[in-house]
Amino acid sequence: MKVGVFDSGVGGLTVVKSLLEHRLFDEIIYYGDTARVPYGVKDQNTIIRYALEAVEFFKNFDIDLLIVACNTVSAYALNEMKAQAPFDVIGVVEPGILATKNTLSDPNADILILGTKATVASKAYETLLQAHGFTNVSAKATGLFVPIVEEGLYEGAVLESTMKHYFNNRTSPDAIILGCTHFPLIAESISAYFNNKSHLIH
Repeated sequence: MKVGVFDSGVGGLTVVKSLLEHRLFDEIIYYGDTARVPYGVKDQNTIIRYALEAVEFFKNFDIDLLIVACNTVSAYALNEMKAQAPFDVIGVVEPGILATKNTLSDPNADILILGTKATVASKAYETLLQAHGFTNVSAKATGLFVPIVEEGLYEGAVLESTMKHYFNNRTSPDAIILGCTHFPLIAESISAYFNNKSHLIH
């Protein structure tokens, strides 16, 4: 079985790593749009246009399934991609919600969602979490993490300063949803910032 993985940059490689570890597919085709990263600051029409261009790209490879590893695209363009694609298309938002349900039993747990500006503005995570009964949900746009990850700065002064900028005076939540596939690459640093007290979900 052949799968395609699409992301705006290197973040989707975290998904590829998981697929390789689980040996789910015979062949993986990866498309990382590093020329136009980040997607999280772009408008919805542009995001949809880029997403449909990715569908056209994958039509050349006779894939069985396309995994949209970009949360921003999953939030804004999944339906349009499904309508245009001759193969199945799945995103990463709903699996993130499922992982949260499997991790947290308390509907009042303090949940912090981290994502790009566009993903947070879509309220995709909040809407689904609230539909599943979670009541204490907040979201923070942390778009600067994307270029930091693209530069390979997974730890150090730049990342530390950026976390202080975003999380100043924020107490440790019960769970942090890493709503961008770039963010697992800095998961250890995010966890350490919150004294390893929060469940990280990605």
